[in-house]
Amino acid sequence: YSMPFCLSTVNDTVVAIPYGSRQVRLVLKGRDHLYLETKTLQGVKSENSLSSTGSFLVDNSSVDFQKFSDKEMLRISGPLTADFVVKIRYAGDADSSVQFIFYQPIIYQWRETDFFPCSASCGGGYQLTSAECFDLRSNRVVSDQYCHYYPENIKPKPKLQECNLDPCPASDGYKQIMPYDLYHPLPRWESTPWTACSSSCGGGIQSRSISCVEEDIQGHISPVEEWKCMYTSKMPVVQHCNVFDCPKWLAQEWSPCTVTCGQGLRYRVVLCIDHRGIHTGGCSPKTKPHIKEECLVPTPCYKPKEKLPVEAQLPWYKQAQELEEGAVVSEEPSFIPEAWSTCSVTCGVGNQVRLVKCQVLLSFSQSVADLPIDECEGPKPVSQRACYSGSCSGEATEYTSEQMELLHGSLQESDELYEWEYKGFTACSASCGRGVQESVVTCLNKQTRKTVDETLCVASRRPPQLLKACSLDRCRPR
Repeated sequence: YSMPFCLSTVNDTVVAIPYGSRQVRLVLKGRDHLYLETKTLQGVKSENSLSSTGSFLVDNSSVDFQKFSDKEMLRISGPLTADFVVKIRYAGDADSSVQFIFYQPIIYQWRETDFFPCSASCGGGYQLTSAECFDLRSNRVVSDQYCHYYPENIKPKPKLQECNLDPCPASDGYKQIMPYDLYHPLPRWESTPWTACSSSCGGGIQSRSISCVEEDIQGHISPVEEWKCMYTSKMPVVQHCNVFDCPKWLAQEWSPCTVTCGQGLRYRVVLCIDHRGIHTGGCSPKTKPHIKEECLVPTPCYKPKEKLPVEAQLPWYKQAQELEEGAVVSEEPSFIPEAWSTCSVTCGVGNQVRLVKCQVLLSFSQSVADLPIDECEGPKPVSQRACYSGSCSGEATEYTSEQMELLHGSLQESDELYEWEYKGFTACSASCGRGVQESVVTCLNKQTRKTVDETLCVASRRPPQLLKACSLDRCRPR
């Protein structure tokens, strides 16, 4: 016999090799270790730890053992003078693999019995033999199961013969000897009907009782000892029944969601199907899959808001400013800017900042949720702009109303690397009398604060040109 073995407990029995076996060869691959337990026919037990390579004498059997870093090998020529049990001693987390082969002698053998007593004391009867399982080592009769271990060990069939054929005494009346098989039928097995199956599906058990009966010449049936029927095989008393699969719930595909946006419901058909694929009953209500469930369509529900009318006469930038400041959270992701901060300076040109969020109104719960910025479409409102808080020196400044609008609406994105910045004014355009100074705008690296090429800044976000009046001494007459 050859068998791979995976082991996981601290001490495992690999194989029991009985007395008289020959040509034993066993290989363990892994980090675990082999050891032996033996028991002689007289009941004497011993152990051998097999701790090192070498040849050992174990109960008068020569054992050759080899130990390597990753495997162990055991060889015994035999025949074994005791029952050997090969065990393993667990040494680590990894499993070991064991292969073995040996030739085992037949220890248990069927033996035919003598004839049982005759079925009749006179007038003609019959008698049978039987078979019993015999232990060749101890010369004892043992349970039949031991002889079933060997396929080549075939149980002999019972023999039958007639007996006590002499006529019965006159006191019992004369009994004529008739042909045995015609007028005296052999004993036979009789059975009761099968019981109901223990399960209606999925495999159950049903049983019946078997008895040995005998029929006399008059046709009367009576129970007799079982050995009288042993010349034929005993009928089975248990059998499997209703082995087909039990009906099962079969769920169909889900329907589309009942809504096209937001949260809704979806449905499916659930049928009870038997092993033939036919719609039937019998499925357990407790295990029935649910037929409806909530579903969420990733498209947000959008309900357009009515916008307030805007005066058509206003310039485009004025319209944009008013619409932006009136932004309301809707059921479609949209940019929602918060209020501007106060100007960073109390006079001159400074900065204002504000927080811009991407938000959506959840119609189901009527709550506002923040979304990642990239969930909102369209241009993002600016989060920084220039502001002017009036002249610091008190001199007059000349701005048109449109230039003032542009000044307050000039845009600076705080999350870009380069930005526009005012760097003072040019010299006065006149050397005497009344002149003008123009604002100087440069492109700066926001981290190093150094002036860079103007092409690195966004041209559309360039601050407006500022003009400042400058008065010098009155010009002399020519």
